[in-house]
Amino acid sequence: MAVPVVAAVLLVVVSWQVAAGGPLLGVDRSVRRAVRTAHSDVPNALVDRLGHVLSDLGSGVPAIPVLLLAGALAAWWGRRAGAGRWWLPLPVAALTAGLIPLLVVPAKAVFARPGPLGDPLTAGQWGWYPSGHTATATISYGVAALLLARVAGPRAARWSAVGAALLSLGVGAGLVWSDFHWLLDVVASWCLAVLVLWSLARWLPRPGAGGRQASGSSLR
Repeated sequence: MAVPVVAAVLLVVVSWQVAAGGPLLGVDRSVRRAVRTAHSDVPNALVDRLGHVLSDLGSGVPAIPVLLLAGALAAWWGRRAGAGRWWLPLPVAALTAGLIPLLVVPAKAVFARPGPLGDPLTAGQWGWYPSGHTATATISYGVAALLLARVAGPRAARWSAVGAALLSLGVGAGLVWSDFHWLLDVVASWCLAVLVLWSLARWLPRPGAGGRQASGSSLR
């Protein structure tokens, strides 16, 4: 229970500080100054390009197609292995894809936080908090790994989890490095994603529930 509790508390504290303009926002400013200093002291077009590429991995494309494909593959492998409710990954993937904007967009509208560049929000424009790209990446790749882990062998399950975590960290780092988001925007989305993934992991049945045990050799 420690992980979701810490994530929930951190999300509440960060959201409170963003809404109140509290002292914790000084972390954002310090990190941005450090990043800008690194940009000027050691200019590197390749690193800057990498930051943009990592940021783009949090876009709806490719994150949502990866999620839906993982749901289809998990259902297919589950059916081949004779797992009970083998079809469940399909609606889980689809519902997760629809859940992400429902979690992020209202919060962006409520907090209406300007981005690191400081430009005021225009009429009808969403704010920067929390980071939509970070939430999309962390939830999409995380749920994809979670679904595949239900039908994969232990080794494949571990690697899929590590891959999802690295992608999520990379997207967050790319957004901060590229000056697209404040650090706390990214941290809040990570916390939100942890709560979603933890809840889903507890709700999803284990392989073989309601049917024969899924083979661990499905991905070998």
